[in-house]
Amino acid sequence: MTMMQQLTKGFWKENPIFVISLGLCPTIAVSSSMTNAIGMGIAATFVLIGSNLFISLMRSIVPDKIRIPVFIVVIATFVTIIDKLIAAFSPALSASLGIFIPLIVVNCIILGRAEAFACKNGPVDSILDAIGMGTGFTLALLLIAFFRELLGEGKLFGHVIPFFSSDPALIMIMAPGGFIIFGLLIALKRHMDSKGA
Repeated sequence: MTMMQQLTKGFWKENPIFVISLGLCPTIAVSSSMTNAIGMGIAATFVLIGSNLFISLMRSIVPDKIRIPVFIVVIATFVTIIDKLIAAFSPALSASLGIFIPLIVVNCIILGRAEAFACKNGPVDSILDAIGMGTGFTLALLLIAFFRELLGEGKLFGHVIPFFSSDPALIMIMAPGGFIIFGLLIALKRHMDSKGA
């Protein structure tokens, strides 16, 4: 696999949300607004890059029996760093995302990439994988949040969109609306993939 393929596979082909269906809890919880989606996407990408890099560097010295606890400690370190940075520089975003930033520690995307990729590949490939998967996660969050915020509040990034703001479908900003949008987007992706095959 070329470096470009390694970087871009998470955007569409192996998107962690729409293909692998990992990280659905934070996806549904924070995708009710575009601002939250960007914040969570950046936080998860930061943690992915840091943890993938460190795990790929340590892969030859960590015994198999303790690799998962070691991965969790590495991931928790980067989650703590990003949690404190968000709290310091964007308290409103920190309050909005709440518990979902600390819960990145147990996000299946992060641990899955550490287990499936970073512990078996070198640092460069692991960083490219992390950037690609983090970008794919962020794009999926933004796409879901776009429809949820537009249809559920009649806004985008907090700005009122005239036609949609007159009678918003409030269910879209609740969890059932998140699952509806998620399901429709998966169906659309599968349809597009089948046409391209």
